[in-house]
Amino acid sequence: MQEKIIEIEKLSFYYEESRVLNQISASFSRNSIAAVIGASGSGKSTLLTTINRLCDEVAGTRVTGRVKIMLDRQKIDIYQPGISLPWLRRKVGMVFQIPNPLPMSIYKNLTLPLKMAGIKNRGLQHDRVERVLKDTFLWAEVKDRLREDARTLSGGQQQRLCIARALILEPEVLLLDEPTSSLDECAVAEIENLLLSLKESCTLLMVSHDLAQVERVADTVVEIADGALVGSKDKV
Repeated sequence: MQEKIIEIEKLSFYYEESRVLNQISASFSRNSIAAVIGASGSGKSTLLTTINRLCDEVAGTRVTGRVKIMLDRQKIDIYQPGISLPWLRRKVGMVFQIPNPLPMSIYKNLTLPLKMAGIKNRGLQHDRVERVLKDTFLWAEVKDRLREDARTLSGGQQQRLCIARALILEPEVLLLDEPTSSLDECAVAEIENLLLSLKESCTLLMVSHDLAQVERVADTVVEIADGALVGSKDKV
């Protein structure tokens, strides 16, 4: 049996007086891809934001229950007092639905997170940039364009760059909110192949409306309706 790296226990999320998530309990295995499915507005994206506490940035919200994640070889309740949110978000990275490269060069898009984390050695920065670009199958396409504005890349390339930016701090968990919804068929295939390769080094949890995509890439499928868990299954 695979180790459970994420354990969610009776998790509820409230925006002011409105309950968005209702008593969700689920667990996810290490080095796997879990897909969260459900209708629009069911709470899928909200669930992702509770796993790295990005939801904390929204005024008027509160969470009850527990989210435990194995990080740095320790099972940590991420809502316990004293947790460093910058540390948590380095360990639990996130990629959004619409590619969001920063208005700077490809290279600076990748080195900025390193600098913010205090990693200033240029040799180490370069090594990490090259590695994540190779891991996301971008190196051959951009190695001679690293000083160009990242926004000149195609949509699929921009999304792979955003995944590379999330990976450069070596997260143990990667959250993806519909990472292919804005891409064409060719780019979707590239991202799916990338996700399958990434689960060798981290655990992935993704929201998807595309059930065919879920069938292609997911090891576990969790369904949410009206903020509640209505089904969970591991693919054989």
